[in-house]
Amino acid sequence: MPNILELRGVAKHYPTHRAVDDVSLEVEQGALFALLGPSGCGKTTTLRMVAGFEQPTAGDVVLNGVRINDLRPYQRNVTTVFQNYALFPHLTVQGNVEFGLRRRKGERDVAGRARKVIELVQLAGKESRMPAALSGGERQRVALARSLVLEPDILLLDEPLSALDPNLRKQVRAELKALQRRVGITFLIVTHDQEEALSMSDRIAVMHRGRLEQVGTPEDIYLRPRTRFVAEFLGAMNWIGEAGVRPENTRLSRTAPNHGSRWRAGRVETATFMGACFHVAARLETGETAVAEVALAESSYRPGEAVHVWWSPGDELAFPAEAR
Repeated sequence: MPNILELRGVAKHYPTHRAVDDVSLEVEQGALFALLGPSGCGKTTTLRMVAGFEQPTAGDVVLNGVRINDLRPYQRNVTTVFQNYALFPHLTVQGNVEFGLRRRKGERDVAGRARKVIELVQLAGKESRMPAALSGGERQRVALARSLVLEPDILLLDEPLSALDPNLRKQVRAELKALQRRVGITFLIVTHDQEEALSMSDRIAVMHRGRLEQVGTPEDIYLRPRTRFVAEFLGAMNWIGEAGVRPENTRLSRTAPNHGSRWRAGRVETATFMGACFHVAARLETGETAVAEVALAESSYRPGEAVHVWWSPGDELAFPAEAR
């Protein structure tokens, strides 16, 4: 698929700090692309430069092959779903969804188009309700519908699920991904939630201190992180010597493992029930702590017990000193 969005050496500098520095990436048309990173990493500033709410200090924002740096937000065929949804409390669901269309000149069948999108986000029958009478998940769907009805080239979402409780977040996450597939519009999502980015996205750009650390598919970034930061941010890690091993690839046994495995002797410190498994932490003879993800059927390890912590060489993640 062709690229719908390109950032070419984009930067945003303030007198006190550099929020974004030399970011270049490409977003394919029809993709669900995530900007992932901790608070303050520059991901929201990057999103705001695409939307037109911030002007780049350097570099170009290119939409459909056209440089849009100098266009105002309303001149870009881009819509934004904000973290707090920003619904109009005095308008009904129907009124909120119609609002943007009614501000455009020459738009026809505004009410009919709004109803179709309301049905698309599974809010049919609730057109006359006010935002205060809706659940958090329903308010998020109204915000989505209000943006989708404008038929943007890209829909920007700034931490769209952060206001929802954990259980509802998982449900809405699946709905949001399914909706994106149905409408075929490119979604660019900002999130600090690793599980959210891994489960929803076609591609992820991991940001740290205003710069890109890695861009790739969720599988590539999780299984083949290029830096220690990416490895740690995308999931739990055991650092044993100079190598990293994820807990799901770390094994425990009471006897020495087979030839070919790498191992350290240690003693169990804690065994934490996680629902589907136990996380067993062991203090190694080298002084390091390693956590192994242990199946429920093999969960008889007790604090103080001597164990062997082992892993396969192929599961090690190692990084050059400059990439840590």
